[in-house]
Formats: sequence, C-alpha cells, structure tokens
Amino acid sequence: MTRLALFDLDNTLVDRDEAFRRWAEEFANDHGLDAEAVKRLVALDEHGYLPRETLFAHIREDFGIDGPAEDLWGAYRRRMPHLARCPQEVRDGLTRLRTAGWRVAIVTNGHADNQLGKIRSTGLDGDRARRPL
Repeated sequence: MTRLALFDLDNTLVDRDEAFRRWAEEFANDHGLDAEAVKRLVALDEHGYLPRETLFAHIREDFGIDGPAEDLWGAYRRRMPHLARCPQEVRDGLTRLRTAGWRVAIVTNGHADNQLGKIRSTGLDGDRARRPL
C-alpha cells in the first residue's frame, strides 16, 4: 500500500502571507507610499481570500495608481513566486516523509502559472524535491 500525504501550498508549505507582505512593501516603495499603505495593502488582501481582480481594482483606486488593474495584477503574479519561501523545517519534514516511504503531493487552487512559479522557486518541484533538501 502506498502512503500519500497531500499538502496545500499557500500558508502550509510556503508562507504566502509573508510573501504578500514583502510584495506590499516593494509595491509601496516603488510607488512612494508609506508604512500605513503597506498595512492597508495587507488588510485588503484578506489572507488571499479577496478575489485578485477585486483586490487590484481597490489598490488602483485607493492609491491612485495609473493604468489598468489587470496590469497591476500581472506584475504581482510575475513577482510573487520569487517572494515565496518554504521554511527549512517544512522541507525537513517532507524529506522525512519521503524517506519513510510516503509519496508527497501539493494541492492548490491558485492560478497555475503563479503556483507553479512558487513551487519551482522554493525547490518544492519534483526534481529538486527528490534530492536531499
């Protein structure tokens, strides 16, 4: 019998909220916004539950950002995978499971390009995951 462990990606394997906070800090810095803006961005995000179309429409309006909300969202999606981190203790736990004969899989409901980017940038992809972490 094969043992299978399924893990959610965001806020389980990677600290998605921390990655969003880092993005918010970069965004605020790039647009000349202050620390209060970072707090507002984090609050607007609702831990990722607010639909992204709605979030970026709010960001555009609240902060007077020129250009379409879709452009903001696109820039966010390109940047977020590079901000995601997988804590070492999580990586160690996955290694222990694999060593004990478990198959490990990631389940996520985000946009494929963004989620695959996070998986690859954190080393959680299949090729790297099979090597010692």
